[in-house]
Amino acid sequence: MRVDARQVAAFRLMRHHLLSPKTSDPVTVCRDVCGMQAQLMTAARMNIAARTRALLRADIEAALWEQRALVKTLCMRQTVHLLPAAEWHIYARAVRRSRVAAVVRIMERLRITPADREALLRATLESLEEGPLSKGELTARIRPRVSARVREWMDRVWNAARLALVEGLICYGPDRGQEVTFVRVDHWLRGRRAIEEDEAGRNLLGKFLRAYGPATLRDFCKWSGVPVTEARAWWDGSAEERVEVSIGGRQAWLLRDDVSVLRGAALEGTVVNLLAAFDPFLLAHAEKEHFLDPRFYKRVYRSHGWVLPVVLANGLAVATWTHAMERKRLLVSIEPFGALGRAVRQKIEREAEHLGWFLGAEPDIVFAAR
Repeated sequence: MRVDARQVAAFRLMRHHLLSPKTSDPVTVCRDVCGMQAQLMTAARMNIAARTRALLRADIEAALWEQRALVKTLCMRQTVHLLPAAEWHIYARAVRRSRVAAVVRIMERLRITPADREALLRATLESLEEGPLSKGELTARIRPRVSARVREWMDRVWNAARLALVEGLICYGPDRGQEVTFVRVDHWLRGRRAIEEDEAGRNLLGKFLRAYGPATLRDFCKWSGVPVTEARAWWDGSAEERVEVSIGGRQAWLLRDDVSVLRGAALEGTVVNLLAAFDPFLLAHAEKEHFLDPRFYKRVYRSHGWVLPVVLANGLAVATWTHAMERKRLLVSIEPFGALGRAVRQKIEREAEHLGWFLGAEPDIVFAAR
């Protein structure tokens, strides 16, 4: 089956609520994009806002800390994500083995034993029995209860709670000012469902293809952080659910149920999106040429895994952008990769106005000279 690159762009934009944002529900957005990367919460909020209309910042906070419909935790690629609480068990189970193995490999270099790890997990959970603790508070309570080897490991990592996080035993709780807190999952999330790893993995693969297809096994593994050796069984086991497509000579796979949706996908007019740092749309595929000219790769993907904010026009990256708050003004600077037509500029201004509304500031937009 051959498909046009513009159809694919329209399909992915639609699945990401970027073709014509209508929802005002942050949980729906995080569900449909398979989690919102959130090591920078300001960027996560803006990327949710880019996919919605009439959404307030308070709505996102309420979904996280009051309704607990979203959960903040480590997940794909060992990075912080906002996930739908109702689907937390799928994500946590699917990536658990590879995440735990990565942490254990580091711990074993310091001769930390399985008994040491068990003591650390027990101390972490018992320390959180009475409720949320900040990183400093949790570290102080754990430290006297673990071996010298574990204390050395704690001194070397940012987060002494990492093992419990990747095991799926704890997650992030409400912030205290600039400090994050941690909570026990069994206290924070009610009605959690047990799920086998194979079921979780195949479920996660299906979610990924629905949001990012057509895609490859390599794409899924790069996005999830699960090694090919582990994900291959999920891929092979779901072969009947996929069809192979050709996009300009490149082979990829799509869910069979999405064939008619992809065939009907179309870009009408000019669609422009302002995506903040680490937007998931920019992170799912191993190769980026379908939306980014290789000449500009290093202007978006920087050292140490940093991904800059991008302007998309019809699914193609046409600029990077930055923003700063100055009193009640939102200063937006656009750095184009090439000439921007009048329609694109006008829609950039419209998207900046929406972002300004979301942030409670009046936008000032500057287009830098090329």
